[in-house]
Amino acid sequence: MDTFLIKGGQRLSGSIAVSGSKNSALPILAVSLMTGEACRFGNIPTLRDIQTQVKILNTLGVETQWTGRVISTLMRDTYNSTAPYELVKQMRAGVCVLGPLLAARGEATVSLPGGCVIGERPIDLHLKGLEALGAEITLEHGYVHAKAPKGGLKGAEIYLGGKFGSSVLATDNVMCAAALAKGTTTIECAACEPEVVDLADCLNSMGAKITGAGSPRITIQGVRKLKAANWSVIPDRIEAATFVLAGAITRSPITITGCRPSHMLAMLDVLRQMGIHVERKATSLTIVPEQRWKATEVVTLPHPAFPTDAQAQTMALMSLAEGTSTITERIYPERFMAAAEMKRMGAKISVANGQAIIQGVEKLSGAEVMASDLRASAALVIAGMAAQGETLISRVYHIDRGYERIEERLRKIGAKITRVSSGQPEQALAAGG
Repeated sequence: MDTFLIKGGQRLSGSIAVSGSKNSALPILAVSLMTGEACRFGNIPTLRDIQTQVKILNTLGVETQWTGRVISTLMRDTYNSTAPYELVKQMRAGVCVLGPLLAARGEATVSLPGGCVIGERPIDLHLKGLEALGAEITLEHGYVHAKAPKGGLKGAEIYLGGKFGSSVLATDNVMCAAALAKGTTTIECAACEPEVVDLADCLNSMGAKITGAGSPRITIQGVRKLKAANWSVIPDRIEAATFVLAGAITRSPITITGCRPSHMLAMLDVLRQMGIHVERKATSLTIVPEQRWKATEVVTLPHPAFPTDAQAQTMALMSLAEGTSTITERIYPERFMAAAEMKRMGAKISVANGQAIIQGVEKLSGAEVMASDLRASAALVIAGMAAQGETLISRVYHIDRGYERIEERLRKIGAKITRVSSGQPEQALAAGG
């Protein structure tokens, strides 16, 4: 099992490019189930989750060819409409094939999803939305079975709000299903995330009729069929945020290129509150280093508010702030898995009732820590780069789900980070760390 060995305290310099959005690519790849024509998807990151999604599509009769950052697809047969547990259990986004399968084939059987262990994440909103379109839903043996009525799915007015607000994947699934339904569908309390807009724009390029994406009300006029997709996904705003925070915590004037700052306004505002200036251009961000920064308060909420996926990384920055910061988690109240490991590095963090209180310290110290999920992994990496001494992070397979060759890219801007297979981490650091 791989680990990261990090020698902290290094200043970074230069620029680092942002990859395509994982959370955009996964549902967009699934639309290849909705057309019989060859599709081409660009700016696709090379990640474990993308590899898993490709395998899921293969089992559903979609032939794929991956060349560089481009994935070409063609649906060869419709014999199998079951997305199996052994694949879907690896990531929550595996459920995003449910809507496209149901719309295109009239039925779908998809395993209940897996992914990071960050608290309860039910799919009740997905099922509620599809049922409103007329689908018959049953749950048996860990699988969701969805079947369209004889006359096909029909448009409806659907409220998709849940106890934690809107749901990106539920909005994606219902939007895809409605794109091929008869009549008009209105989704109220739709997710407003840029990844939803990207999916809607992709579907519209294929002939769908979707308006309002990016707002709480999306309207879909169903069409009979969709043509081929030729689409490049948007940059990954969470990866960009992680790199911005890496520059801030290491007091380094790095530039993050190929991003969309307009997708990151809430996070940039939090940095402003902390006294960290970030120079913004159309597609890049440059950190202006500060020796110390102020504590602040953060509340995670659906877009355009502060994203839960940047919460753990921000906690790392707060651990070195002057004063006491708070993070209130309104999306996944149990998502503070990184806190216990950061405390091993000297951070002062207490967690209770969906809130973390972070008392800033002068320094962090390298330690052996363990990654528990994707974003906690990223938080430990940037904390390790700022810490004094060496940090050894185990179970880094989590980070490979969402960050493409992160250690190689960070090394290019001056980080001393090495991926180590089980063996002798000390020798690895001496050789190339």
